[in-house]
Amino acid sequence: MELPSLADPITQFVALMVIALVTRFVTPNRRAVKFGLNVAFFVALSALLIFNGIEPYSAAPSSEEIYRRLFLGLAKTIWWLVGAMMLVSSVRLFLIFEQRPREGRLVQDLLAGIIYVGAGLSIVAYVFSVPVGTLIATSGVFAVILGLALQSTLADVFSGVALNLGRPYAVGDWIVLESGVQGKVVETNWRATHLLNGTNDLVVIPNSALAKAQLVNLSSPDESHGITIKVRVEPTHPPAVIEDIMRTVLISSNCILRSPAPSVAITGLDGQAIEVELSCRILSLSQTLSAKNEVYDLIYRHMQAAGVPLAVPEGAAVRPQSDNAIAQPDQHSTAWRLLNAIPLFSTLTPDEREVLAASMVRRTYKKGTVIIEQGMKSPSLMLLRSGVIVIDRYDEAGRHIELNRLAPGDFFGERGVLVDAEEPGTIRALTFVVVYEIAQQHLAGILKDRPAMAEELGVTLARRLDSEKHLAGNGMLAGRQPDTLAGRIRHLFQLQHGDDV
Repeated sequence: MELPSLADPITQFVALMVIALVTRFVTPNRRAVKFGLNVAFFVALSALLIFNGIEPYSAAPSSEEIYRRLFLGLAKTIWWLVGAMMLVSSVRLFLIFEQRPREGRLVQDLLAGIIYVGAGLSIVAYVFSVPVGTLIATSGVFAVILGLALQSTLADVFSGVALNLGRPYAVGDWIVLESGVQGKVVETNWRATHLLNGTNDLVVIPNSALAKAQLVNLSSPDESHGITIKVRVEPTHPPAVIEDIMRTVLISSNCILRSPAPSVAITGLDGQAIEVELSCRILSLSQTLSAKNEVYDLIYRHMQAAGVPLAVPEGAAVRPQSDNAIAQPDQHSTAWRLLNAIPLFSTLTPDEREVLAASMVRRTYKKGTVIIEQGMKSPSLMLLRSGVIVIDRYDEAGRHIELNRLAPGDFFGERGVLVDAEEPGTIRALTFVVVYEIAQQHLAGILKDRPAMAEELGVTLARRLDSEKHLAGNGMLAGRQPDTLAGRIRHLFQLQHGDDV
């Protein structure tokens, strides 16, 4: 029996197929590797066919023997399919290199479909020698019927193509529709766009409806997001004073961006209220809730510190003050009211607050004044009555880092008083500020009467340290837990571990 010659194209084709299959099984399953194998196999197959005088893009002559015609048909079919696979792989790799594979999913599927349809028509024409024009004309009737049956689906498909080409949004963007539906884009496909809303539910919107809707992309052109807060205050002070208070509110916020600068606008004035609108930007949409909560809290604290009352809601009946309220003003001192407003001293009795308030010293600082230098130990606990204080730090490399901003009701200097530690940053007046100072010996007397306050002070100090944990080399307090800090406070003030006495 005569063995097949290596010069025979059928033998060469079989050998090439065996090599391709073995190589595919032993190589890593990666897209780039698969693409390289497809290119190598396509080039080798093209060289084999051309070397043997076989043209894949022309029909085989009918005079060929049956087994050779079968071989030619199989070889041409594989050539067209491998060529189509190579083109599709190149499209997908291009989108991966662009680092936007999910956003371009619909476009790449469309291109892949066009490539495979073209390869199929070529196989029909050059392998089976069927006139493609006649086939297309015959299938036109079926295409019309199919198009009418799938009218809504086709509308979604072409709308999806238009949305992907226009790119009004991308995967990961947060969009809001005119109907009020909003969410984060997690997927776009042939039929619909999938959104993940604020309650972590999946919202599926047909592409045809999305293409017609007016939408707002909250993630474009960047991740920062603007927020607006409206406030109504009683007209007991001039609008300029109210505007200045609200600017102080925005200055004291830790959540909002400093650039672009936040703004305050007086939007209305009548006999019942002054209407103010605060506008600012935050780093991302996810911080909206925490930023608004902080600003509302700061509005309340600064208004309380300035003695400006909030107005009743628009349209609500104005409740007149009683004669008793007018005849009997608050007889307590400012220091007493400040202690009463700080949760840390909420466990003190009124008499204890009176004693502590009598020992407090009122101090004022002009804007820009350094109250405590970085690395110094504060000799007393400072309670902020009004204004804004900033704590910033310069590290060993000379880089400036802002640690915190304090508003009325906050306190500082607790490191030096409570645990004999240095301040991690410079404490500076950002506006004109009024503080009340509690000396260490007066605080010691309160702690001896109320040992449980050491635990609360330890928790407060640990929370503040936790907010600054991104700093390197935060001194001996870095990594301290509330119970450890409370133990240091008890040791420094020689307190017993137990309940209040």
